[in-house]
Amino acid sequence: MKSLMIKNACLAFAVSIFLFVSCDTNDYAESSSEPPIINQVSEAVEDVPVTVGFAGNVYIVRGSGLSSTQKVYFNGLDTYFNPTLVTDTVLIIQVDQDTPYANVSNELLVETVNGSATYEFVIAPPAPVFKSFNPINPEPGEEITIYGNYFLDPVVEVDGVEATIISFSIDEIVAILPADSNNKYITVSTISGSSQWSTAVGTAFMYDDDFIGSWTIPSWNNHEFITNEEEAFQGTTFFTKEIAGYDNIQSDWTWVDDPAIFTEYTGIKFAIKSDVPGKLVLIFNGANWGDANFSFETSSDWQEIEFTWAELSNPTFLQNISFQEFTGNTINYSFDNFVYTLD
Repeated sequence: MKSLMIKNACLAFAVSIFLFVSCDTNDYAESSSEPPIINQVSEAVEDVPVTVGFAGNVYIVRGSGLSSTQKVYFNGLDTYFNPTLVTDTVLIIQVDQDTPYANVSNELLVETVNGSATYEFVIAPPAPVFKSFNPINPEPGEEITIYGNYFLDPVVEVDGVEATIISFSIDEIVAILPADSNNKYITVSTISGSSQWSTAVGTAFMYDDDFIGSWTIPSWNNHEFITNEEEAFQGTTFFTKEIAGYDNIQSDWTWVDDPAIFTEYTGIKFAIKSDVPGKLVLIFNGANWGDANFSFETSSDWQEIEFTWAELSNPTFLQNISFQEFTGNTINYSFDNFVYTLD
C-alpha cells in the first residue's frame, strides 16, 4: 500500500506539471509527422533546464514531434512513460531507480513512429557511501584505501584540502593525503553529494586491522581475526570472540602515558557488534568489573561506543582495555576501530 501511495503521488505531481506546461506552451497543437527533436530537459520542480538527472526524479522533455512516442531510454534502459503525459512538444517522465550510471552512453533516446532523437543527458549515481579507510595512521606520503560505494569521478579532501587520487573504482579509492592531515576528517565528494567518515586521520590507538604499538590481546583469549571488508566496520579486518556469560576478553597490559593524549583528545571510542542482542562492560585500566555504569548494549549492527576522559575518571595513562560479558549468556561479540575522539 505504501508504494502504491508513492506512485499515485508521483502521478498526481506529474499530471499537475503536465497541465501547467501544456497550457503554457499550447502543446495541444496538431501532431507532427516529422522526426522528433529534443531541445532541452528540465527538472520538473523548478522547470529549469538541466544536463544531469537523478534516479527517481521527474523531468520535462521539450522538443517537437513527440506525440507518437513509443519508447524512451535513459542510458539504454527502457523507461516507462505515461502516454497521457505526452504532447507534440512535451513529454513528462520519471527516471527509473534502476537506471545505470557508470560506463554508459549518457544519452536520452526517444523513439517515435516517425523516427528517433537523442540528447546528451547524464544520470548521476547515488550520493557516495564512505564506509571506512585504511590505514588510519598513515605516514606522510603513504597511500590510503577508501572503501565504500558510488565513487564516480570522486574528489577526496581532508579538511578542505584536496588529496591526490592514485586510482579509483566504483567502491574503492586509493589516495595520498595532503600534509598535516592528522586529527582531520576525510570527505569524498561526487556529482551527487558528499560523505565524511566518522574516524579522523591519525587517531587509532589500539587496533586498526592489526594491533598498534605494544597493544595486543593474548592468545589465551581464544579470539579470532576475520578479514572481510564487507563485514568489517573499519578497513578489512576485525576480531571476534564467543564470550561465555560474565566471562571476558582482555588486552595485554601495556603503558601509554604521553600527556599530549589527554589534552589533544577527548576520550576513546570503539566499534562493537554481536550476533544476538548482548551487553558488555568496559574494563578500563583493570577497573570497573561488574560496574553497570560502564555497560552498554550491543546488536547485530556495528555501533560506535564512546567514553570521555571525564567518564573514565580523567586518567593519566592507558594500560588495559578489556570487556566483560554482562547478560549471563554465551554470545559472539566482534570488535573493531579503537580510536581517540576529538570532540
